[in-house]
Amino acid sequence: METINRREFVKTTAGAAIAAPFISTAGRAHSPNDTINLAVIGLRSRGQAHYDGFGKIPGVRIATFCDVDERLFPEALARLGKVTQQKPPGTETDLRRVLDDKNIDAVTIATPDHWHALAAVWACQAGKDVYVEKPVSHNIWEGRQIVNAARKYNRLVEAGTQNRSNPSVQAAMKFLHEGGIGDVYMAKGLCFKPRDTIGHKPDSTAPAGVHYDLWLGPAPLRPFNENRFHYNWHWFWDYGCADLGNQGPHQMDIARWGMNKAEYPEKIFCGGGKFAFDDDQETPNTQNATLKYRDGKIIQFEVRGLYTNAEDRIRIGNLFFGTKGWMHLDGSEWKTYFGRKNEPGPSMNGKDAADPSNTSGTGDQNHFENFIKVLRSRKRTELNADIEEGHLSTALCHLCNVAHREDRELQFDGQNEKFVRDSKADQYLRRKYRAPFEVPEVTQ
Repeated sequence: METINRREFVKTTAGAAIAAPFISTAGRAHSPNDTINLAVIGLRSRGQAHYDGFGKIPGVRIATFCDVDERLFPEALARLGKVTQQKPPGTETDLRRVLDDKNIDAVTIATPDHWHALAAVWACQAGKDVYVEKPVSHNIWEGRQIVNAARKYNRLVEAGTQNRSNPSVQAAMKFLHEGGIGDVYMAKGLCFKPRDTIGHKPDSTAPAGVHYDLWLGPAPLRPFNENRFHYNWHWFWDYGCADLGNQGPHQMDIARWGMNKAEYPEKIFCGGGKFAFDDDQETPNTQNATLKYRDGKIIQFEVRGLYTNAEDRIRIGNLFFGTKGWMHLDGSEWKTYFGRKNEPGPSMNGKDAADPSNTSGTGDQNHFENFIKVLRSRKRTELNADIEEGHLSTALCHLCNVAHREDRELQFDGQNEKFVRDSKADQYLRRKYRAPFEVPEVTQ
């Protein structure tokens, strides 16, 4: 197997390093008999799905587990041992050591949101291919840096928007693109996830085995707090993007895909707030967003984090509205209705799709296999969710969150990825990074 470029570091402080830019060459296609060595960065939740899924693919070896919480290693190693009979992976707490390993071909990133872009850019600079979970970035500027890094260093970067590999969803998109419900003028994404209060917790000392400075990474220095750590980090702006940026990239991606929108909207509004609970959470639990495009067509997105009915029996999914009818899309099931009498049209329940076994609604395993397939072919056009697509869908969620935080309608210049004559809103496009965890500015 070809040896790929190794990550170089410039030592800046004791125990800390940043990437030194270098010229990376494209990797040669792996033969079907080559073993692809993967490192999984982040072992909870989606990270567990990564090593479960990739570990089942022939010719793939999970070579390294990386997490800032050493307490997760024993369970992860035991679980992976039930999936594969391969040699157990090594363990690392600092992803920079992983990227410096010349034997690692690619990384999967399932860290908290605020680490996604930095880990992905560093990996590209290190000559690694990347599978990065949604949202691919914590703000719009750093999302663009991942795209630039992928192109500059000729790396394959796939976004974790698994619906792109779901045969039933693919069939639904084909039906829409062929004019199945007429001209699609509106799409709506739904995220109805009732969540309980997180309460109040005092600052404390990080538990033994938790490398808290590494966990913070690019985020501002703050004392450790259990409420800002595992999972609940989603509800703090320093690390997460609210449910609109958590679930939103999936449904925004489907909405944009169904409407054939490869550009940014011109106007964005997002109302809402945090209701019912007095707790530590910073982000809203209720949001209603509208994104309007140049041609007048719109995408809506709604988050209901309290107590709610479903919408046409959908809690997580999409609705599409066309000049002839409308579509209900819920996981792997979709239905269409036409005319004033809502007469039923074509539909699919998931089992009718190209892959009868794929009824999960996410296309997870198909998506993992697509990434590995393309690592072997080196044909970027075969990626079901190239990073450019992941960046644009994630950016729509960021736009809505900025509009919410500013509590006003915003106008956006998609060509330059900036707000129109709005320096106040522009402050949200990029963050201040904590040295040495700074997302590099990458030009193609």
